Amino acid sequence: MKTQYYTASSLDGFIATEDHSLEWLFPLADPEATSYPDFIAEVGALAMGASTYAWLLHHALKLGTPEETAWMYTQPAWVFTRRTFPAPANAPIRFVQGDVRPVHAEMRAAAGEKNIWIVGGGDLAGQFFDAGLLDEIIVQIGSATLGSGKPFFPRFVPGPTLQLRTVQQYGGGMVELRYDIRTRGTEPKEPLNGLHS
Repeated sequence: MKTQYYTASSLDGFIATEDHSLEWLFPLADPEATSYPDFIAEVGALAMGASTYAWLLHHALKLGTPEETAWMYTQPAWVFTRRTFPAPANAPIRFVQGDVRPVHAEMRAAAGEKNIWIVGGGDLAGQFFDAGLLDEIIVQIGSATLGSGKPFFPRFVPGPTLQLRTVQQYGGGMVELRYDIRTRGTEPKEPLNGLHS
């Protein structure tokens, strides 16, 4: 079981614009044609921050409108927030705040042998990293620049903490980098070199 930060980033290191928009991402690749279907099949629990959840509420779920849709995940979700949000009916969502460590323990119990997905944002993933709980970063780099916005991973991480494992190209708009996070005392693994399309 791994705790994974799986996300997409612009070429200049932002996951969303200053106003939290993800519209820049959608023309670049169809998620179903990337690693996402295999990835989500191995996820047993997920966590997200307030801005990520708010974006889903307004742009995907559209609660209280004629276009309202059902919650998109079957796995239990933990939303880290100090704000008060509505939740879709019957969705397995828990609103939490504070230290990520006790929440991670709950997520581990819920996930069983499956993985934990840190959906975003970047600072929430950084909090799991700070606590020594993040095992892997999987980032799909889009062929776009935003100039400013919400940073992909606002942490100083000197090498060789991140060990590149695979590189995978998806069409002309996206390349996926998969990194193991080496903690102190972990033996380095040989990275897989080359670009696969």
